[in-house]
Amino acid sequence: MNAPSQDVQVLIVDDNPMIRELMCRGMETHCVVTSSCDGADALLKSVDNPPDLIISDFRMPGLDGRQLFEKLRSRENTRNIPFVFVASRGDIEEKLRPAVGGGVEDFIPKPFFVADLVRQVKRIVDRLHLEKMQKHASRPGVIQGRLEEMSVTELMQSLEMGQKTCRLTLRHGAEAAELYFNAGQCKHAQLGGAEGDAVAYQVIGWLDGEFEIEFGATAGRETITLSTTGLLMEAMRLMDEANQSVES
Repeated sequence: MNAPSQDVQVLIVDDNPMIRELMCRGMETHCVVTSSCDGADALLKSVDNPPDLIISDFRMPGLDGRQLFEKLRSRENTRNIPFVFVASRGDIEEKLRPAVGGGVEDFIPKPFFVADLVRQVKRIVDRLHLEKMQKHASRPGVIQGRLEEMSVTELMQSLEMGQKTCRLTLRHGAEAAELYFNAGQCKHAQLGGAEGDAVAYQVIGWLDGEFEIEFGATAGRETITLSTTGLLMEAMRLMDEANQSVES
């Protein structure tokens, strides 16, 4: 399991104590979690110490999720906090999506499995973690880390979500691979004399090693035939096939 992104602060807002506790437990291994039982308390906490991300229920007594979102958007120091709404499908389509427009990272429909919510939100947490690493990098435009802390899959998802243009260098034992991204889409991959989709499939399976991201770097050529998401899905399919062959 990768180490949690302890620099990413997430505020979970829900008036149902059982659901709030389940969400907190699910997310606490991936980030620093605080919680609020209503919108008013969340507003005070956010103004006093703005979190990096807010996950909020929509229907709450008093200040509901939409009102919380609007009040935070009206303040200079909280207007850019990423927001995830948890609501019924009807509320999402009829009351939230048309009203809030942009500025919302995701909508999670009720009912939901906690594991599914964690999976969706973790992608946002990983992206925020990467952005923080970029801001505090010792070398401008370059960040480094270990694959035990952030996997190749998480790195690629974060680069896609953030629409980053960069070179991702991966080192695993004596091997070193380079993947180039343009606006979040992987365009070129090379490992020794090999290149293209097959290289991406191979390195996605690397579980340990080091990574380096140089933002702004471009390859000038394209050897990848799929989208970043397509590469990840195909790599997972190939890994599943390989595991089934071993088991049989």
